[in-house]
Amino acid sequence: MLDETDKRLLAELQKNAHLTAQELGEVLNLSPSQAGRRRQRLEAEGFIRSYAARLNPRKVGLTVQAFVQVQMATHGPEQSRQFARLVELRPEVISGWTLTGEADYLLRVFCEDLAALNSLIHEVLLPHPAVARVQSQIVMDQFKQDAPLPC
Repeated sequence: MLDETDKRLLAELQKNAHLTAQELGEVLNLSPSQAGRRRQRLEAEGFIRSYAARLNPRKVGLTVQAFVQVQMATHGPEQSRQFARLVELRPEVISGWTLTGEADYLLRVFCEDLAALNSLIHEVLLPHPAVARVQSQIVMDQFKQDAPLPC
């Protein structure tokens, strides 16, 4: 169970994962050793899955962001595993969800350009034997950046 100090610690780490135990202690009114032990416990208990750098997509040459909805023709467990394996191997697919409703999957993708998105859709996703339909929405502007989870 998380107490208020744990929640504040998690919120601070989501803003800046580089905070030292000293800096965390100052923000939380704890000693550095207490702050460090809390961080270690939250890591060990799986509240903190990993630490990562957020890159600027445009700076690394990814100018097209899109959401791709995939509707399956068949819904057997083996077809689902094969499709999930295909998606896992594609670096341009940065996240994916299984959905209720008309679409079975929603994929968030970043591509170099429209030609690369077209290739992903027509040469990778649509040829999969279990895929019936693919619909994409190209992001024109992301007015709210990915935010930290509420704690």
